[in-house]
Amino acid sequence: MKKALLSIVSFVFVFAFAITAVFVFGDNSAQKIDRQEEISSDAATTTAENRTIQTKLKRWGYYTGNVDGIYGSLTREAVRYFQRKNGLAVDGIVGPKTAAALGMTLSSGSSSSSSLSSSDLNLLARCVYAEARGESYVGQVAIAAVVLNRVESPSFPNTIAGVIYQPYAFTAVNDGQINLTPNSTAYKAAQDALNGWDPTYGAIYYYNPATATSSWIWSRQTTVTIGNHVFAV
Repeated sequence: MKKALLSIVSFVFVFAFAITAVFVFGDNSAQKIDRQEEISSDAATTTAENRTIQTKLKRWGYYTGNVDGIYGSLTREAVRYFQRKNGLAVDGIVGPKTAAALGMTLSSGSSSSSSLSSSDLNLLARCVYAEARGESYVGQVAIAAVVLNRVESPSFPNTIAGVIYQPYAFTAVNDGQINLTPNSTAYKAAQDALNGWDPTYGAIYYYNPATATSSWIWSRQTTVTIGNHVFAV
């Protein structure tokens, strides 16, 4: 009788352990699969491209997370939302068709994009320093953001250099201050703007009301005033 009772207790113990193992290890396996899927969805794009994707989706109201260049679950869901709204295949991956709908071209490798990014950062920092070195830090980021907003706008050139050197677009280019050496603050402000910070709320124009003489610029819709500059669309 004791042996039979012992056998039953042993059986119950083994069965309970097996059930627990299924739930515990099965759940971990599911987490690993989810994580692997998340990594796979990131494989098609670089960190810089992920930031661009996040910036665009955030500007258009699809994404609410941080612009950190990490293609996590929140970014993937924002991409899926964008795909549904735009009649694209809903897979959460930014392939050629989704990239085209976002207005961007995916790079074939990271080395060329890294060189371009360094050149863009330097020129953008020079523009920030020349145009806004007397402004607050937010005011400096705002100038860089306007340049980037123009790059994204169909009304302006689609490169940072094209926007900055567009004839009569920036006073700093006309008077030569664009060639001054930027300080570390200007570089940091330019980088923050490249990372997606836009304190202007999408502005593509800015002006100093104390010195502006164009009646046209005063007619633009104001988005925010930061320091000595009024930002507008």
